[in-house]
Amino acid sequence: MNFGQAISTCFSKYATFSGRASRPEFWWFLLFQILVSIVTSFLGELINGLAALALLLPALAVGARRLHDIGKSGWWQLIMLTVIGVLVLIYWWVQPSSEGGSEYDAGST
Repeated sequence: MNFGQAISTCFSKYATFSGRASRPEFWWFLLFQILVSIVTSFLGELINGLAALALLLPALAVGARRLHDIGKSGWWQLIMLTVIGVLVLIYWWVQPSSEGGSEYDAGST
């Protein structure tokens, strides 16, 4: 998956918290968020805040789908509220996809 495909996928699944997201999809979207944040910070505080707010839901969704891809619940993102939790999430986000089926696959019930 390349940069454009990842951005397109994340916006097409804007608020989809089910299913799985590959490592490239997650990391390309994170890079997109950082670039948007840098550009909008030059345009003003209001624009930067609006851009951050617009990207919040797809960021949470792709983060949850990425955690699903390694067999964890998306609710684990709540540990981001702690300093050490951010490090744990980064560790999980860089893990390879879990092999075989997952309870978080889009087709499972």
